[in-house]
Amino acid sequence: MAQHQIETQWMGKMQFNSLVNGHTIIMDAPERVGGEDHGPIPKPFVLTALSGCTGMDIVAILRKAGTEVNDLNIRVTGELSKQAPIEYVSVHLGYDFSGDEAYKEAALDAVTTSQEKYCGVSHMLKKAIPVTWEVNYNGVQLFNNMPAEAMAG
Repeated sequence: MAQHQIETQWMGKMQFNSLVNGHTIIMDAPERVGGEDHGPIPKPFVLTALSGCTGMDIVAILRKAGTEVNDLNIRVTGELSKQAPIEYVSVHLGYDFSGDEAYKEAALDAVTTSQEKYCGVSHMLKKAIPVTWEVNYNGVQLFNNMPAEAMAG
């Protein structure tokens, strides 16, 4: 069975350095809780992994289809619980594309394929919490599966 393995070392105070595929990732806490703010806190790395996973899927899908977009930005919002353990209780992704109007359906299809078939990080998270997404192309919303009551709050 294939596996991923990382190593993490305590560097003092609240800083930890992780070695991931030969790259050092620094995690730290803000000064107000004893860190020195040399890197992000750990939890947002889950959101970072999600955005990278789905983003790479989308680029690969569009390339395979011979489709080009000018730009893709992915916003990921993780809603935090109010009590310990502080955890994500839902996640929402916003995909913002720009490009030729002829490719907007291909962009929407690529997001849907990533979310429903390929993105392993999204698949894992969906086992525990709701993961919703919206797709905007040239500033026009093409899709949003966030429940209406959640958008109002």
